[in-house]
Amino acid sequence: MTDARQGLSGLLDTEAIRKDFPILGRTVHDGKKIVYLDSAATSQKPRQVLDALNEYYERHNANVHRGVYTIAEEATALYEGARDKVAAFINAPSRNEVIFTKNASESLNLVANMLGWADEPYRVDSDTEIVTTEMEHHSNIVPWQLLSQRTGAKLKWFGITDDGRLDLSNIDEIITEKTKIVTFTLVSNIMGTINPVEQIIRRAQQVGALVCIDASQAAPHMVLDVQALQADFVAFTGHKMVGPTGIGVLWGRQELLEDLPPFLGGGEMIETVSMHSSTYAPAPYKFEAGTPPIAQAVGLGAAVDYLSAIGMENIHRHEQAITEYAVKRLLEVPDLRIIGPSTAVDRGATISFTLGDIHPHDVGQVLDEQGIAVRVGHHCARPVCLRYGIPATTRASFYLYSTPAEVDALVDGLEHVRNFFG
Repeated sequence: MTDARQGLSGLLDTEAIRKDFPILGRTVHDGKKIVYLDSAATSQKPRQVLDALNEYYERHNANVHRGVYTIAEEATALYEGARDKVAAFINAPSRNEVIFTKNASESLNLVANMLGWADEPYRVDSDTEIVTTEMEHHSNIVPWQLLSQRTGAKLKWFGITDDGRLDLSNIDEIITEKTKIVTFTLVSNIMGTINPVEQIIRRAQQVGALVCIDASQAAPHMVLDVQALQADFVAFTGHKMVGPTGIGVLWGRQELLEDLPPFLGGGEMIETVSMHSSTYAPAPYKFEAGTPPIAQAVGLGAAVDYLSAIGMENIHRHEQAITEYAVKRLLEVPDLRIIGPSTAVDRGATISFTLGDIHPHDVGQVLDEQGIAVRVGHHCARPVCLRYGIPATTRASFYLYSTPAEVDALVDGLEHVRNFFG
């Protein structure tokens, strides 16, 4: 496979990048070097992020916004500095449009609850409709089911074609004048499909519906420009983009954040409080009740610095090359079926597959014995598995530190799986 690897263009200097990630030097199972192919679940963390977390706790640990002593002011500067970095990373018009949450799930729940409690013209009620897709992570299905059950709003969704794309053939019937919110993933976490944002948003704008995009599988891998997207809300999470767990982001248009009600109440999100009533702080603080994830935000800021230094365009080109190579090699494996797009065009660096009649959990266990870490199950996207009539899949996902040699290791490992199960 050497010639095929040499023919790849756009690859990063992964040898240098991998030196920044201590865990990639680990061995498992009697000295086997780990082959980490589960970045869609969570990415590994570079030393620069780990150092930022340690330095915060060792030198600057204090609560933010309230203290007038030195380390409290330092902590506040670091926390708000992370907000500035994230705003620049996604090209937000204002830093005040960046809300820190604990993950993308909380961000999406925040939007759903805001709309459930909102006044007109944003209120979701029994006369309105919510639109999502069959392709979503459970985090972008369950909150809307809950909102539908609570308000009586009708939940509708786009189906999936046989080749893993959204079926938009009936877009005018799905998105109607009754639609209040259209919410969908930019990149599928199970199939890697990159969805046609412009077409969906154009139809939503025609009927005056809001648009919420789950960018959890997009923000780590490609340029995310919220102004170019023209959505109303964009959610993503830090731990998939070389940042720490416990930190997510919700971006929302300023005028919406000013008009919509808060979801969580407590300290920091208030302006004044009496026993009779309260008034709220302006966004983003209106939506950040209580002590925020301070250290995690600092770590996310360091992650943004790391990714920006490499360049998101460069990361995207690298992953396109790795994915194209992986699709080609995986299709050489007998009895292997890729679930979703079987080409590298318009897809992210995530590939789910089945291997004959071998259960994905068995595939994953045998691969693990060889040091290869993949994901198995329905990947919090069970409707996709139901759509294709399968119990689960094996999922390999790649990132800026992934190499063609790791793809070869996966293919060799799958041959071992086939031999093991006869």
